Amino acid sequence: MSESPVRPVSTEAITLVSPNVPQAAMVGVPFRYDASKQGTAFSDPRRTGLTYVVTFAGPANGLAASGGEIAGVPITPGLQTVAVTARDTTGQVASQQFAIVVFGADLTTPTMPAVAYGYSDARVPLPRHFTEPTPVGGLALAADNTPAVNRTTDAGAALGRVLFYDPRLSVDDRVSCASCHVQQFAFSDSARLSRGVRGARTARHSMGLVNARFYATGRFFWDERAASLEALVLQPIQDPAEMALSLDALVTKLSLTSYYPALFTGAFGSPEITTDRVARALAQFTRSLVSTNAKIDRAFGSNGVPNFAAVFTAEEQLGQELFVGRAGCARCHGTAAHISDAVHNTGLDATITDAGAGNGRFKAPSLRNVAARAVHA
Repeated sequence: MSESPVRPVSTEAITLVSPNVPQAAMVGVPFRYDASKQGTAFSDPRRTGLTYVVTFAGPANGLAASGGEIAGVPITPGLQTVAVTARDTTGQVASQQFAIVVFGADLTTPTMPAVAYGYSDARVPLPRHFTEPTPVGGLALAADNTPAVNRTTDAGAALGRVLFYDPRLSVDDRVSCASCHVQQFAFSDSARLSRGVRGARTARHSMGLVNARFYATGRFFWDERAASLEALVLQPIQDPAEMALSLDALVTKLSLTSYYPALFTGAFGSPEITTDRVARALAQFTRSLVSTNAKIDRAFGSNGVPNFAAVFTAEEQLGQELFVGRAGCARCHGTAAHISDAVHNTGLDATITDAGAGNGRFKAPSLRNVAARAVHA
């Protein structure tokens, strides 16, 4: 009696043919998703039948899985990484990871103005005393740190403004750039140290952003650790005490937010969302925050020639004379924008406890709107 031939076992692997993409969920709202895609996410060349298992990286946050299906009511905002694994009857497996982004329940959609705001120099020209030398010290425009590859446009700065006020840029949907840089306080904070995610405090006071465009070195933070404004704006997003969101998670969250593709298309010509584009848009909005309608600006008038006596009180005029003269203030806070020329040690501490940019030196923001930047304990 002859033996039956042994049928060879196929070594063809299970393959992923229809990847799962990131999914959006909301706190308190029932969520259901079939990660197996009705059994079509993976291909089994041997047709032995696939079973599916979903696992969560970290706490499940109110979700549970049965086979390839995920369901539940999310509890807290955040990004949940899940893996779906397909297995055949011979033990072959294949898996894929994807994200479920749980958004806060109280997030809102921005209302864009019927007529777009102007941010660019073409729509909102700088006053003459910013673009030409003045008798009272220096040319503000000469300190412009705007790179040629990221000129401020109306659409780019509009996107930057939406990003600036959007708490989706934080891990818990509670903190935005505007949380620590408050408009009514000259885009600084009334608190000595700002509050970030989960109640954490920043290491230093939030710097006022007005006239950030006019700082010739282009370096930012009090200690100048950021080489440009574009480099600065991404760091608070990632800082664990501020917004605590990874850049990959940032892109994923924005990609799942309905209104961003159109804003990115308007700013950059396509809906693609990248960290570079986020940085460029936020930098454009920040550079558009130029203070040009103070009393001192009215003293210059349209011809760029100052007539302080016509606008200032006698005491204010004396202060102006001291500022540019004997007091020497203008030596460090120059031009009509009253900008700092470099880092300085102001000598406030007999013993240096924070080295800053070295030897207790720090960058100083523009003196414009200083009265609005009151600091409270």
